[in-house]
Amino acid sequence: MANDDDARTQFLKRLGRPFPGEDLFDAIPDTVYFVKDGAGRYVAVNRTLADRTGFSAKARLIGCTAREVFPGVLGERIAAQDRAVLASARPIHAKLERHLYPGGAEGWCLTWKEPILGRDGTVIGLCGISRDLQPAAGPARDIADVARALDHVARNLDRPLRAGALARRAGLSAYQLDQRIRALFGISTRQYIVRARMELACSRLRGSDSPIGEVALECGYGDQAAFARQFHHSVGLTPRQYRHLHRDGGLR
Repeated sequence: MANDDDARTQFLKRLGRPFPGEDLFDAIPDTVYFVKDGAGRYVAVNRTLADRTGFSAKARLIGCTAREVFPGVLGERIAAQDRAVLASARPIHAKLERHLYPGGAEGWCLTWKEPILGRDGTVIGLCGISRDLQPAAGPARDIADVARALDHVARNLDRPLRAGALARRAGLSAYQLDQRIRALFGISTRQYIVRARMELACSRLRGSDSPIGEVALECGYGDQAAFARQFHHSVGLTPRQYRHLHRDGGLR
């Protein structure tokens, strides 16, 4: 198992700025925080991740991959997820998934992963968090049903997504699915789909040079004008203004 401080040093050189939030996340016991380089190796973690994976110190995880830290299929799944983010530069937002807890127990969490761009604009790593779901989120079987529907949403943001079809995929009524999503996220099924599309749009506008019409198609909008209206309603800026804000540090 690797433990290579050089991985962290080289990553920081390419990043050109310090890690955000590492000390802050040490103080949050229900949230795992991590930064990984382009090879999927940890270059920063919080205390919670070290505790849950049985490492005596955070530094012992540096240079390791998910396959070296998490057992069996779980490690393979996390590593595959990392590779997908690194290869596509597409983020993962609020993914409902199983997670490992102390003593080998498993539970449910919400995971976010964002690609990290270097000075030259290429993907050099990723950062993320996994936040525990509180018991109020519902029984494990109910959460698993919702997870199936939300996985379908994440894989098909460029296609029509209807609440009734999602509910059938989860084995629930449209009302039941809506209530479970509201319990988890505080928004309706329709609002969840719109939010997922807008989060993808923001990521693509920040991290790619794709034409706005192409971004609209990736996010399920065949009409660029409809996409622009929804984006402005959700974000408060036009897609072009948002891109300039993040590329050039100001609106145009």
